[in-house]
Amino acid sequence: MAQLAADEFPALLRSSQRTMASNARLRKGILVVHPVVHFEIIGKNPDKLRNYFGELFGWQFDTSSPVAEAVSEPTDYGFVDRITTPDGTGIPGGIGGGARYPGHVIFYVGVPNVEAALAEAERLGGKRQMGPERAPTGLVVGHFTDPEGNLIGVAGTA
Repeated sequence: MAQLAADEFPALLRSSQRTMASNARLRKGILVVHPVVHFEIIGKNPDKLRNYFGELFGWQFDTSSPVAEAVSEPTDYGFVDRITTPDGTGIPGGIGGGARYPGHVIFYVGVPNVEAALAEAERLGGKRQMGPERAPTGLVVGHFTDPEGNLIGVAGTA
């Protein structure tokens, strides 16, 4: 399994954005301004969840790169092996959490500025839940709930 170095996630985010943008142009000639770039499954027992999803879907995990404590116990997060299908379908993700983290599933939208995105979400009727928080990798993340209470993440380098 390829190892995800701590400084690779922002580059992976940009690469995923480029791949998805290219795929979007090829499919419809329309470019999505802010694509979904990452998913997370958070629970009380991350190791058990990684075993479950690993067996269910054949996923492999890299647990060598710490994440922001606001997201998961920093050393108990596993990035799903970032290799997608040969045509580039799929997005990177991770499974983490710990005893004090409520279980949830979330996706992250790539944005140029996390604080600005959170402020705009609030202006439109959403509620900030977390962030911006900078991970040890340099990635900045934030969470908000939409007007119906769904948890959404935003991620970027600023």
